Amino acid sequence: MRVLIAGGGTGGHLFPGIALAEEVVTRHPKNDVVFVGTDRGLEARVVPANGFVFEAIRSRGLKGMGPLRLLLGLLLLPLSFFESWRILRKYRPDVVVGVGGYSSGPVVLSAWLMRIPTALQEQNALPGLTNKVLGRFVKAAFVSFDDAKAFFSTRHTHLLGNPIRRVLLENFLRSRKPHDKFTVLIFGGSLGARGLNTRVIDALGYLEALKAELNLIHQTGKNDLETVKKGYEEKGFTAELREFIDDMSAAYLGADLVVCRAGATTLAELTVCKKPSILVPFPHATDDHQAVNAKALVDAGAALMFREEELTGEKLALAIRDLKEHPEKLKKMEKAAGLLGRPEAAREIADVLQQLCLEKWGALTGQKRDGEPLRPKREEKAP
Repeated sequence: MRVLIAGGGTGGHLFPGIALAEEVVTRHPKNDVVFVGTDRGLEARVVPANGFVFEAIRSRGLKGMGPLRLLLGLLLLPLSFFESWRILRKYRPDVVVGVGGYSSGPVVLSAWLMRIPTALQEQNALPGLTNKVLGRFVKAAFVSFDDAKAFFSTRHTHLLGNPIRRVLLENFLRSRKPHDKFTVLIFGGSLGARGLNTRVIDALGYLEALKAELNLIHQTGKNDLETVKKGYEEKGFTAELREFIDDMSAAYLGADLVVCRAGATTLAELTVCKKPSILVPFPHATDDHQAVNAKALVDAGAALMFREEELTGEKLALAIRDLKEHPEKLKKMEKAAGLLGRPEAAREIADVLQQLCLEKWGALTGQKRDGEPLRPKREEKAP
């Protein structure tokens, strides 16, 4: 079975696709996965680094753009569809999955026109524009929140959760890594989060008494690394500061508490890794979907949530201090998070994709069909 995964732009769209790809290629030695995105998105770097084939199309977003960017996006549409058609003809996938982001639209619609089975994976409680449109055409819509079901056909919707990368799944069965200090992991997504970074620095002044008892690990994002570093130095705190954390599995494993945004992929990772969290939704997320995402964890008792506009350094410090000084609260949040985890999401989505292929193509033998180019081999990562 060959799966083509389209979309990306941010880690929230891309990493569930990576998780699904890992599941597909481990099922049969002749299964393979091709990714399609843009050269500007995170996928251009992350997909090849994970050993998968990557193809780029030229595409731009349409929603929320100014007049000039909207015009550029519209002018690019014919080229986006042509390049999508060319890639589909080159790889001839058995099924195409859109994972969100504007680049997934032309690819999935082109596949639908070519009568290739199509599906989408919606990570958030409130779907984005691209997936709302694609929902009218696909054979299957995979969602992670009950709220998202209302946007897609009941007959084609599967509530299965967000796929989680294999390296993170190991945390579901592992105990917390032992350590001496109370460890707080702070991050704002793959690009960082200036509002969150600022409030963490402000909170340090109210955590002075706990300085020797805290271990802070902070992903700052590329643009804020030096500013955040200076803030810690001025407050007299030492911390492990990184522009980007590549090994999130190790970072989660060592954390007692996570302070972060509320992107759907992040929440899925928190629940599978069973981590208590303080969530600060991105205030400019489309339709405020991060706050809607976060509500599911808050209602279950797995997280606290603060709106960025209402959050001060003092409030954040008080929340961290309270959870540190009341380990029984952390234990309850940890248990609640674990009950929400869906570690089987990638496997269950792959099962549905396989069924779509069987309905369309019959038994897949793993052999190339007539006229199909040889498949690029997936690179094996060094141990």
